[in-house]
Amino acid sequence: MSSKFVSMVYEALDNPAVNGATVVALLESLGAAEEYASITSTAVNYEPPEDTTQICDFIKVVIKGKTGKKSGGSSPTMGIIGRLGAQQAQPDRMGIVSDADGSIVALASAMKLLDMSAKGARLEGDVIITTHIATHVSITPHDPVDFMGMPVSSTTMNKYEVDDDMDAILSVDTSKGNSIIKKRGIALSATAKEGYILRVAPDLVSLMELATGNPAVTFPVTTQDITPYDNGIYHFNSIMQPHVATTAPVVGLAITAKSVVPGCDTGASYESELVDATVFSVEVAKQFTWGKIAFYDETEYQKLLDLYGSMAVLQGDGAANK
Repeated sequence: MSSKFVSMVYEALDNPAVNGATVVALLESLGAAEEYASITSTAVNYEPPEDTTQICDFIKVVIKGKTGKKSGGSSPTMGIIGRLGAQQAQPDRMGIVSDADGSIVALASAMKLLDMSAKGARLEGDVIITTHIATHVSITPHDPVDFMGMPVSSTTMNKYEVDDDMDAILSVDTSKGNSIIKKRGIALSATAKEGYILRVAPDLVSLMELATGNPAVTFPVTTQDITPYDNGIYHFNSIMQPHVATTAPVVGLAITAKSVVPGCDTGASYESELVDATVFSVEVAKQFTWGKIAFYDETEYQKLLDLYGSMAVLQGDGAANK
């Protein structure tokens, strides 16, 4: 069960000494062969206004499918990104914070898929899973509750976490610090692609209901949310930020709560939601790389382009309009 991997990742990230090397070692312990699995960590110094002497480790896991592009095939590549500010807020907090949820799900999904591959259950297409490890960040004032700071800019995060080979992206992020969605569980966003907010993908709704045994829950995405994070405009959170760095369709997978829960607080990660999100992410990876589900309707998207033209300007800084 994925619950085992969620627990293992949680305990690893709760360690005050956690870093990229310890996470890579945990992933490598699954015994996946080097010919179909690559696990790397890239160290990057924090950027101002954070402490630039601290290190942010970007984790990338590439799991080659039987007929994936990295093996010369043509099956689509699934991207899973664990979005967050940081796993810990030392020295102001002791232990793992709620903001870590996205990375827990991404890494637990990687462990499950690596374990499957090691046992011979390989997916058709490739899966690329990325996130980062950081433990010393500030706490940023935000309405309705304070946010965790970010070790580096959203642009830098996208540089290391968004891969051009990803044909679709599931961006996983805790989303409890808001007054918009008041339900404990997991929730889907509409699909965002090159400036357009498309309908909620029916295939993902069906998979979520299968994975959780409950009706699917969605949360609203606005135009502001799919624009660059540092443009001075209000954002729900950073869950949709991979959209600004890719032409692939992006869907947010939010971990939610009934009450408003700050991402910077400890003791606020809920195992059942993390397990549900991990099971769902793994199932999406299976079905998408198999070509059995879609994140959007290509014909309908092309009709939008024909009628109204490109909206990719929303992915940029707006300089062309100044």
